[in-house]
Amino acid sequence: MDKFTLTELAKLRVPLGGQEIELQQIDYAVGGMSLLRLRIREGKRFTVFDIDPATARQWGEEMIRWAQDQDQTQGGEQP
Repeated sequence: MDKFTLTELAKLRVPLGGQEIELQQIDYAVGGMSLLRLRIREGKRFTVFDIDPATARQWGEEMIRWAQDQDQTQGGEQP
């Protein structure tokens, strides 16, 4: 019996550096807890973060804020 279910959400590749980034949802059978797993592969090395919804939201908002600042600074378009 699996202790959790893993659902693939997205796969990205960083153009500079070539790191592979995977976002996955982890749903634990006991307690019904869900986490966001962020896996970064750099060559043979993996970095893995399992984060809660509040942390994911804050992290995402900060990344969006940074990207928007870069767009404004560099004259790029915002999505």
